[in-house]
Amino acid sequence: MGHSEEVTFLQQAKIIVIGAGFTGVAVAHDLALRGFKVTVFERGPIANGTSGRTHGLLHSGGRYAVDDPESARECIQENSILRRIVPECIEPNGGLFVALDEADQAYAPSFIKGCQACHIPLEKLTPAEALKLEPALNPNIKDAYLIPDGTFDPLRLALAFAATAMHNGAEFHCYSEVTGFQHDGQGRICGIEYWQRNNGQRSEKSADLIVNATGAWAGQVCRMAGQAEILVKPTPGVMVAYDRRLTQRVINRLNKPGDGDIIVPQRRMLVVGTTSFDADDVDYIPIDQQQVKLMYERGCELVPGLANTRQRGVYMATRPLLAGGATGRSLTRTFKCFDHLETQGVDGLITITGGKATTLRAMAEATSDLVCRKLGVNIPCRTREIPLLSYRAY
Repeated sequence: MGHSEEVTFLQQAKIIVIGAGFTGVAVAHDLALRGFKVTVFERGPIANGTSGRTHGLLHSGGRYAVDDPESARECIQENSILRRIVPECIEPNGGLFVALDEADQAYAPSFIKGCQACHIPLEKLTPAEALKLEPALNPNIKDAYLIPDGTFDPLRLALAFAATAMHNGAEFHCYSEVTGFQHDGQGRICGIEYWQRNNGQRSEKSADLIVNATGAWAGQVCRMAGQAEILVKPTPGVMVAYDRRLTQRVINRLNKPGDGDIIVPQRRMLVVGTTSFDADDVDYIPIDQQQVKLMYERGCELVPGLANTRQRGVYMATRPLLAGGATGRSLTRTFKCFDHLETQGVDGLITITGGKATTLRAMAEATSDLVCRKLGVNIPCRTREIPLLSYRAY
């Protein structure tokens, strides 16, 4: 297809994106930038689900460098890109991995080797140097490593992508829940049925291709398509916010991923997280007070002054992890894009799931590349370099 033919085609090609969390808004931005006519449907507001309940960590990849190097490499690459294209939403404050005991110290060689293999910048500090940077740290720390973690404001990050997508022609229908799919006479999905929750109306909309970007809800959406199915393991975790910002940097426990191994500064707060367990009903996950207590205890081990703060809030996020026989923290944090024509013989539907907030742009690039391949056009991704509009523009 020549360039002029591609332009004509793009003026007609319609893509529906289901979900306006991090992945959905990033996909909308990428597709709109490539010239597609994009419509996003979200059953609530922007960042209504897991995206609005993250701790806001801009991952360096250090947490995954030992056991999940693919995710680690994705994180450090996207960390750099996000700092460049959406600096307004990012606090490039850095992070520390700290050892509190001999078991933590024993993990250090694997951690160093993993970071080096994944090209994650790493600087070893003495306990005195770390305490000079972060005086609220446990004074008994054994070792510390400086890494390029950062933090972001979850809502502002999502709104920046959405605002830029809208600027390039994307439409957003919030409070519009997809309730089913339309099929043509040959079994291909060619549209959606949706319920406008703010006024009760039910409507339909056709499309050339539909992208399922609903995260932990991706399996539910796929089941509406009949034979389409993906293996997503909804894995919730609790986070607890406290009312004082005692550190400027992200504080990680130097050990294998575990419960309560990270403290993330957010504005004037500290957020301690997180746990990991399985859930069947992702729309109702009650808070377990034992997990809340555990976050407090683990947080105090890293930053003892946490004991002098007040709990500001408790919330739960459900990770859309890719299931492949593993469970819990052994599940990979990477992402995958599914063409349901190839996997289940259902044409017209793509699902993107897995990943992390830090990798939202890369997930969107992979998804948009697949959209182009399915529609027979060759339009390069430009989201690595194009700065986003302010979140205030949404």
